[in-house]
Amino acid sequence: MYRKTTMKKRAIVRREAGLSKAFRIVPYLTREEINLLVEEAKKRRNGERDALLISLLFQTGLRISEALSLTPSKIDLFEGKPVLRIIGKGKKPRAVACPERLADKLRAFAYENKIEPDQRFFPINRQRAWQIIKETSRRAGLNKNVWPHLLRHSDAIERLRQTGNPKALQHHLGHSSTSMVMRYLATLTQEDSLRIQQQVKFDEE
Repeated sequence: MYRKTTMKKRAIVRREAGLSKAFRIVPYLTREEINLLVEEAKKRRNGERDALLISLLFQTGLRISEALSLTPSKIDLFEGKPVLRIIGKGKKPRAVACPERLADKLRAFAYENKIEPDQRFFPINRQRAWQIIKETSRRAGLNKNVWPHLLRHSDAIERLRQTGNPKALQHHLGHSSTSMVMRYLATLTQEDSLRIQQQVKFDEE
């Protein structure tokens, strides 16, 4: 009897922990902060490449491994608009929406730097990508802990804010479950709730 009660308590604790995790606020960067990163990246020795990587991570929400493996041949079209053909986590293929201006910049970068269709846009490793983004954020004066996956969070928040479609976001990010998308939704809901409550006025005593 004691063992069953203990196991039941543990199950409840795990379930509650899962719920609390699902509704934790997700850190992200605003579009203004992203612009600061991009502009600062342009000042670096490999400025065009680094700025393009930051824009790619933010505007497509790719994981850093997906971004670093991207080649010109992976740029495709769906109904006349650019998409990126990605092999994601668990070797699952998916098509990722890519803004037209970003696709144009990727193609121009490949042409100017003589990157072959099956050559990577960014021939650096994950550690170097982390260093670039960390150093750029420091120089840009961002008082936040910035790392590659934060840009993926930032893309998700921006897309959910504009579309209001959690299911479409789940497919875009390549998530197998809705738990992370619900965290993004909870983040926006809490922020909107705070803005609404801040509008409440009280008579001063």
